[in-house]
Amino acid sequence: MKAGNSSPIILPDWQVPSHVKAFSTTRSGGVSRGAFGSNNLASHVNDDKADVLKNRALLREKYELPSEPFWLNQTHSIRIVEAGIGGAGDLVDADASFSHKAGEVCAVMTADCLPILLCDREGRQVAAIHAGWRGLLNGIIEETVQQFTLNGGDIVAWLGPAIGPKAFEVGPEVRDLFIDFDLDALQSFRQCTENKWLANIYELAKLRLKSCGVASIYGGDYCTFSDESTFYSYRRDNVCGRMATLIWLDK
Repeated sequence: MKAGNSSPIILPDWQVPSHVKAFSTTRSGGVSRGAFGSNNLASHVNDDKADVLKNRALLREKYELPSEPFWLNQTHSIRIVEAGIGGAGDLVDADASFSHKAGEVCAVMTADCLPILLCDREGRQVAAIHAGWRGLLNGIIEETVQQFTLNGGDIVAWLGPAIGPKAFEVGPEVRDLFIDFDLDALQSFRQCTENKWLANIYELAKLRLKSCGVASIYGGDYCTFSDESTFYSYRRDNVCGRMATLIWLDK
């Protein structure tokens, strides 16, 4: 697992057209204080509202975003919506968004859950997914892939920073649910105590992507829990900010 990233953003290392723009933020580079220090982009975690708005403004200005990111009210569902649809300022209940229009910024926020970015090889459509274990289990990846007009073989995926396989502790009921769905998920769990298992959320996501025909998968080499200087982690700190993972088609 990579650690100690000093940059305020992480650029995906993947093979996509140059007009597809994407990155994940880290916890640095903003104005939030205390447990939210310093680049919290979430408005729902009891951070100072003015600080959050300043962080979002800095995000737009510094990285020249073509529009305000399409922020979601994430509920660990499998609902996906088209970015830019809805009233201005309204938060849509969903855990993924997609767009085929230039300038619409798809965004998800995380602090241990897995952010996944998708685009087709020609750079005609993009999507951002928030995949906690519930959404992953219930099919958020499959629902998002279905929004693409091309088959899975024409889609490229990047797995952003999430809790790593040495830190993601779950109960046997979670393991059983994944294995009941797909026996191959057995390889994504390692027993650590009598009643606890370590789950590899990256490998679980890869299984689902591959089942949809997506073979070009990049990323998956960070751990938000273990790298406190770089990432927020809800499991580690309980009270913390959120990073953002964004993707859009350049105008």
